[in-house]
Amino acid sequence: MDELIKDVRTNGELVKMARANLDQNVWDYLTGGSESETTLMRNRQSIDSLAFRPRVMRDVSEIDPSASLFGMTLRIPMFLAPIGSLQRLTDGGAATTTAAAHAFGVPAMISSVTQPGIAEVREATDGDLMFQLYVRDDMDWILGFVDQARELGYKAFCLTADTANYGRRERDRVKKFEPRKNRNAKNSEGYVFQSKLNWDVVDAIKAHSDIPIIVKGIATAEDATLAVEHGVSGVYISNHGGRQLDHGRGTIAMIPEIAAAVGGQAKIIVDGGFCRGTDIAKALALGADAVGMGKMYGMAAAAAGQDGVLRMLEILEEEFRMTMALLGVTDIGQLNSDYLIAAEPVRPHAFASAFPLFEFEKFDYGGAF
Repeated sequence: MDELIKDVRTNGELVKMARANLDQNVWDYLTGGSESETTLMRNRQSIDSLAFRPRVMRDVSEIDPSASLFGMTLRIPMFLAPIGSLQRLTDGGAATTTAAAHAFGVPAMISSVTQPGIAEVREATDGDLMFQLYVRDDMDWILGFVDQARELGYKAFCLTADTANYGRRERDRVKKFEPRKNRNAKNSEGYVFQSKLNWDVVDAIKAHSDIPIIVKGIATAEDATLAVEHGVSGVYISNHGGRQLDHGRGTIAMIPEIAAAVGGQAKIIVDGGFCRGTDIAKALALGADAVGMGKMYGMAAAAAGQDGVLRMLEILEEEFRMTMALLGVTDIGQLNSDYLIAAEPVRPHAFASAFPLFEFEKFDYGGAF
């Protein structure tokens, strides 16, 4: 690891470095949300609206922060969530970020709209991977990816369900920036298939393959119940980082009702505004099995490539282990809702509220208006 990155002590420093490296288009793509960005802000607000109830006088001299997910062992209970266009953030794209994840000991979920592709990423690493698909064609096309993921040793196959239409991301629109340009929709009608996605697709995959299936974009107990009824292995709570439906709830606030609906019949994973070890502990205490982080490792990758992501994970582990110790727990199975209580947030809600020592410019459109 580069000596400069070894000297980084907080993840806020990596975000500051990323801001210096990224142009306005890519910064807004990574940090922005849809329309008024209310959902984006609520992701952070809902995390910040939970306070801890720690227990003391417990022996926490030995702590095990590890977890398991779909047969994979996680050094800490998180994974790299799928990000489209990772190649915009760092040379090597997904191959670079997965190399860091596997050097550290957590899996990565690879998006079908990033580079390099599903086979090239597997060639670059023998670590644990999951694959996430945006549906752009018919059932034969989908099953082709299922077979490819299975043959390449991917541990799970994820369908993204919350993109029936592409969100109105106004940071991009006002600058006439089109992040979807050159993505792999088979033709101009490719995005129509995403709007037709339904539970029959899950049933067809289940009948075709034994690969664990995850549905990403679950936001209600009703859909979590349907997911279990259709035999999914993973319920992925997500609002696409606040980039799709505006005025939605923060994802951490969705966990209790969804966990109750799932009733242990599937793994529960969640993303949306998670940046710190304390955030992971809160999600697990409410019933999640693991947390996906997207923006955070995207920032680290933009800051310093593979070294940046690896350092981000090391700092995150330090935060999480310290949180466990100060809560009075020695393994993640001891975390439950007794350790949490509702509380008023103390600062404005945005991605940057997790790193109050640093200021990150939000808008700089250079005369676009």
